[in-house]
Amino acid sequence: MKFQQQLALKAVPKYRDHYLDYKELKSTLYDTQRKIDGLGDSQENGKQADELVNDLVYARIFSELDKVNKFYIDKVDSCLQEYNALSSSWNSDMSEDEATKWKKSFKALLTELELLNDFFQLNVTGCHKILKKASKVLDKDVRAQLWPKIAKYPFIKSEKSDQLMNEAYSLWRKKAPLLEDSDNEKKNMTPPKKRRPSLVTHTPFETKTVSYLDHTTFPQGEISRVWVTLADNGMGLPVKVPVMIAKGAFPGPVVGITAALHGNEVNGIPLIHQLFEDLDPKQLHGTVIAVPVANAPGFMNSQRGYVDGTDLNRMMPGKPNGSSPQVYAYNLLNRIVKNFEYLIDLHTASRGRANSLYVRANMLDSRTRRMARLQNPQIIVHNTSPDGSLRGAAMECRIPAITLEIGDPSRFQKRFVRNALLGVTNILSHLQMIPVETERPEYDPVVCTRSYWIFARSGGILSVLPEVNTWVREGEPIAYIHSVFGELVETYYAPDDGIVVGKHVDPVCQSGNRILHLGVVEDQYLQHTDDGHL
Repeated sequence: MKFQQQLALKAVPKYRDHYLDYKELKSTLYDTQRKIDGLGDSQENGKQADELVNDLVYARIFSELDKVNKFYIDKVDSCLQEYNALSSSWNSDMSEDEATKWKKSFKALLTELELLNDFFQLNVTGCHKILKKASKVLDKDVRAQLWPKIAKYPFIKSEKSDQLMNEAYSLWRKKAPLLEDSDNEKKNMTPPKKRRPSLVTHTPFETKTVSYLDHTTFPQGEISRVWVTLADNGMGLPVKVPVMIAKGAFPGPVVGITAALHGNEVNGIPLIHQLFEDLDPKQLHGTVIAVPVANAPGFMNSQRGYVDGTDLNRMMPGKPNGSSPQVYAYNLLNRIVKNFEYLIDLHTASRGRANSLYVRANMLDSRTRRMARLQNPQIIVHNTSPDGSLRGAAMECRIPAITLEIGDPSRFQKRFVRNALLGVTNILSHLQMIPVETERPEYDPVVCTRSYWIFARSGGILSVLPEVNTWVREGEPIAYIHSVFGELVETYYAPDDGIVVGKHVDPVCQSGNRILHLGVVEDQYLQHTDDGHL
């Protein structure tokens, strides 16, 4: 995906006017080069060409940098003032209303600092990209000429926003729990006992356990939380998954969201938490049911598969009297998922791999096609689902379903989570469940009619060349495998023109390892297709 498209997808909407105008800078580059081409090759014309570059291209680049820099400095200053004001206003003896207001204001500051950090990083990337583009178009080393000046800009060399964010989080961790303790003490009928300071605060809560989920039994206009039993472990104790139910005050669809069906693919968990924090069940039409951790045993072991390593996303619909993972899969589908009328299944790349923000969906089905486009991904892959997937099993039950891939495994990536949450909100808005308008991106996603993984024939040290979201041409080198002695063993070439959906990032490669997931854009969708992802 071209950088200006990535910029449109990743940019913070309320900061949109303050980003480096990459599209306009590219246009200026090409216009300038056309003027230079019309001058001819004389020495005098060479001087005129240099003047054109200085007056049009370089001046425009520095004008854009001045704009970005001013916004960054002003924003850092305003955040610093807010931080100092909140820091000085903190008081452990605040009333409950004052504490609530302080915490709300501080959370807003933390969010602003995270957005500012994303703004800073995306503009630095944009700066490198435009210098690279200018060097190519003008056929001169623009980076060497301009970078010494550019590097002096505060938004390039400064880490003020990152430092301020670290200080703010440190203060939040120190102060917010003390306010909660103070509020709890004020509510007690007896004076609080003097207690030793603790490095850990714990808020106990009780959540009931059920064997089957019946969303019709939960109170309207409220958010409920339950454990649902799916199996028993070797001690005869129940293996349970957490389920969150936002039941609206008004009738409407039932949308289900599952995360961590692969136990180490965790970006979906904060997405669900943030969604439920934002939902107002008193204004909600219908019900949102979320399973933050669908594979509890795998999650507890920080592993992709079930206890025995089995991939639960190839076990569906399971068996009531089958193996342990088959029973678990059967109960997940029948005790929870069959409550849904729509399913959004949240995943990430597997260990050792990286993904774009993309959707797998059966684009022949109009309902899932609409869900996929509303998700606002960078890429949509037409995929009719492999045998045994949760998405495929849901579709067999006439539940429209998509799989959303959100970044990388075993970590929380706030930017990916924020963009994916916007897409989930769009789907709820389209279904008229929440009073929020659907937000469309500036650029449509790349829709791949098919995709496939390229696998390694040899083992060794793997280097994959293209980044995710970038286009490759048929015959272009995409990966090398070297021996441990540094000798080139094999070179891999792109079999088709296409876009890089995902790639292997672990350099240790065995025969049969995945190398690169290539999405191909053609005229027609196939009746059956998967990506070879077994």
